Amino acid sequence: MKIGGRKVNKENCDKMEEECGVLGIYSDTLRNDIVSFAYYGLHALQHRGQESAGITICDSISENRARHKTIKNMGLVSEVLTGENLTSYAGNVLIGHIRYSTTGISEVENCHPLRGESAMGKISLAHNGNLINTSKIKKELTENGSLFQTTTDTEIILKLLGKNAKYGYKKSLLNMLDKVEGAFALVIIIENKLIGIRDPHGIRPLCLGETSDGLYVLASESCALDALGANFLRDIEPGEMVIIDNNEIESIKYKVNSIKSPCSFEFIYFARPDSIIDGIDVYSVRHEAGRALYEQNPIEADIVIGVPDSGIPAAIGYSEISGIPYGAALVKNKYIGRTFISPSQELREKSVKVKLNPIKDLIEGKRLVVIDDSLVRGTTSKKLIKMLLDSGAKEVHFRSASPVVKNECYFGVDIAEKKELIGSFMEVEKIKEEIGATTLEYLSLDNLSKILKSNDFCMGCFTGKYPIKNMEI
Repeated sequence: MKIGGRKVNKENCDKMEEECGVLGIYSDTLRNDIVSFAYYGLHALQHRGQESAGITICDSISENRARHKTIKNMGLVSEVLTGENLTSYAGNVLIGHIRYSTTGISEVENCHPLRGESAMGKISLAHNGNLINTSKIKKELTENGSLFQTTTDTEIILKLLGKNAKYGYKKSLLNMLDKVEGAFALVIIIENKLIGIRDPHGIRPLCLGETSDGLYVLASESCALDALGANFLRDIEPGEMVIIDNNEIESIKYKVNSIKSPCSFEFIYFARPDSIIDGIDVYSVRHEAGRALYEQNPIEADIVIGVPDSGIPAAIGYSEISGIPYGAALVKNKYIGRTFISPSQELREKSVKVKLNPIKDLIEGKRLVVIDDSLVRGTTSKKLIKMLLDSGAKEVHFRSASPVVKNECYFGVDIAEKKELIGSFMEVEKIKEEIGATTLEYLSLDNLSKILKSNDFCMGCFTGKYPIKNMEI
């Protein structure tokens, strides 16, 4: 299988960039506050993508017909869903999306949700993930007369649904799922039905909740349920499709006996620390990673620092087991926005100093343990270490709360090409020298598996072994 249409944002390759987030809401009554409700749910998922935001509202109650209204644009949730939008529309079904593009150009045409008309009625669709056989399917569809309006792999899903619409919505969905391969969490409106789908390996997360007044909510992370006051019901299982209609939930297991392989980086970096995914507490994973880092290589130091925000839980864990005091010696500018799209290289070079500023009184003359969630290219880590040394640090012992990143991701994560991943061509000792650290330690693969209590998680970016076999990469 060829990997089709994958886009990498090379301006900010020093982090595994966020993927996307999806939200679905179903009510059996007309809601005037459904957009406001979605606003808070999407805002809770904003960490998963800051490029664009959008919603589709369905009113299937007034005049007894399904009417779809879509609002989407480039920008943050607060920039797209403005005061007027929050109060002007009523409906009973809604899907929402925040985007960080891994396929397709960053422009409004590629914002989700995507909409279409078909023999089974109106379709609206939002997607988190990445299909790996897009080239093959798109070629087949194009040869059969399909025209594409966007450059996203999501439109392929929409076209497949439309192609099979004559068979009815269930068969159409199942035919589509039989065609596509990759990682995906989907929320779909077909006429007045809300549908949630998780890929056969469960690489991308999706969960289900219910509010006290009877709203069903689908979301990429449980933190969105918390923001909406919804009780967590369960995770959507790998290879499962749920259909919510007439205030009832139908579950269809479209792929049986698949190996559950959630993305390990959800727990290392992507997800919010207050989320629970597949029964695993994200904060606990990061906290335990810090404890394991100390046990791997105990050292003497004066202070432990976590790189905000995702490095902090690991730093706290490291501090607790080592007895070395934790210090909030790095201050993050929470209003910096998307510095990776700065208009010039000169400005991008200043991004670390703009994002993070050290408190010199906590650093000067001290031996530091600095813990970050990961080390991908090393450029940011190098700048950070220099900044700390320039602020008077005596030693900087750098710790990565993930194993060595050696390989690309093909499942909806924006990561540098393999040749740019420092761990793919340098040994740890050389990386230490390159970034200027006094010592360097990565979380071991064995410890990550122990913390996750399984070897079945997707760890392809560390091992080169992916849950989907026979990929031509």
